[in-house]
Amino acid sequence: MDQESGPSGAQDSAPKIVRAAMVDRDTVNPVARLARSMGEEPLELVALFISPRADIRAIALEAQSVFEGVKVIGCTTAGEISSEGYSEGKIVAVGLPKAQFRARCLLVEDLSHFDGSQVVERMSQARNALRAERPEWSNEFNFMLIDGMSKLEDALTAKIAAGLGPVPLFGGSAGDEERFGATYLLCGGRVMNNAAVVTQVRTACRVEVFKTDHFVPTDRRMVITRASPERRIVHEINAEPAAREYARLVGKDPYQMTSFTFAAHPLVVRVGGQHHVRSIQQVAENGDLIFFSAIDEGLVLTLAEATDMAVHLEAELAALARNGPPDTILACECIFRRIEAEQKQMSGRISQIFRDNRVIGFSTYGEQINSMHVNQTLTGVAIYPPEEVPC
Repeated sequence: MDQESGPSGAQDSAPKIVRAAMVDRDTVNPVARLARSMGEEPLELVALFISPRADIRAIALEAQSVFEGVKVIGCTTAGEISSEGYSEGKIVAVGLPKAQFRARCLLVEDLSHFDGSQVVERMSQARNALRAERPEWSNEFNFMLIDGMSKLEDALTAKIAAGLGPVPLFGGSAGDEERFGATYLLCGGRVMNNAAVVTQVRTACRVEVFKTDHFVPTDRRMVITRASPERRIVHEINAEPAAREYARLVGKDPYQMTSFTFAAHPLVVRVGGQHHVRSIQQVAENGDLIFFSAIDEGLVLTLAEATDMAVHLEAELAALARNGPPDTILACECIFRRIEAEQKQMSGRISQIFRDNRVIGFSTYGEQINSMHVNQTLTGVAIYPPEEVPC
C-alpha cells in the first residue's frame, strides 16, 4: 500500500519522492511485502513503525536481508499513522530514496551511562561526512527515536543540543499501545531498549521541522513542592498530595481520573518564552503522579485548556503548505492526542486531515524538538519536492 491522497481530494497525487507502505502486523514476511510496495528505487534509509504486538525481532532479522545495504531503523508504537490516518496493529514503512537523501544513524546503546560529549563529537563527524558527500545539497534535519520507558529522553536531548548546531531535531519516544510496559528500538538488525537512534539526514529537498499543540494556558498555577525527579514522580503539589490537589484544580474525583482526564487537562511549563506540555502518565496507588517528562521541586505548572484539535491541526498543516504542499510529512504524535481524538469522537476527522496532508508516522510516549523532550504535541518534518519549491 503506497500512500495515496484522501477521499476529500485535498491533494490530487501520491508522494513522488518519499516512499511509504503498510501491512498488518501478522502478515507473513511483512518486510518483503513492504519492500515490494515501495518499489524498485534504491533507498538510503527505511524507518519502520511497528505495532508492539508484532514480532519485532523477526522483523529486524528479515529487514537485514530484504533491505541489504540500506540503513534500517524503527521502533514499537502507541499506534501507527499511515496513509489511512490513525491505524492500529500495523507495520508502517517510510523510505527515503538515495536520489534525494543521505543519512547517518548514530546509536546510543546505554542511556543510563552515555557520554554526552562523545555523542556530540560523533554527530559533528557524521554531519561533516554528509556535507562532504553531498556538498551541493544544503538541507538537513535530525530524527530521533528513543526508548519511551527509559525516562531519559530529557537527559539525552539536553546533552546533544551542543551537537545540533543550526540543524533542527525532532523525534518520538517508542510506545507500547496504552500498556506502558516495554518499548523497543530497531537499528541495523538489532532490537534494543534503554537506547536511542539519532538519524542525521542531508537532502536535496527543502525541509521544515515543526512542533504544534492545541492548548492555551489558563491563569490556574500550581507548584511542585515534593518530587522524585529521577523517576518523574510528583508526591506533592501546593504542599498537598499530588493526585488529590490536581483533581481538585480540574474539578474531578481523584479516584476516577483516567488517561482522558490527563489529556483533557494538561499541565504546561514556560521555557524560553514558550509553553510546553508536561503530561501526566498515570496516578500511582499511593496518590503520586507519574509524568512523561522531566519535573522537579519548585517547578511552576499551569493548567491549560484545549482548543478544537481538528481545526487547529488543519490550520497548522495549511501553514506548512503555504508555499506549496509537502511531498510527505513524517510525524511523531503523542498518544494523548489520539486518546483525546477518540474520546471526542473526532478520530475520523483527524485521520482525514492526515490523509489529505500526506502525514505518516506513529503515536508516541513523548516527542522531541531540538533540545527539549515534550508531551501532547505533534512534531515532524515536512519534506517538499525540489522541483516545486526550490532549495
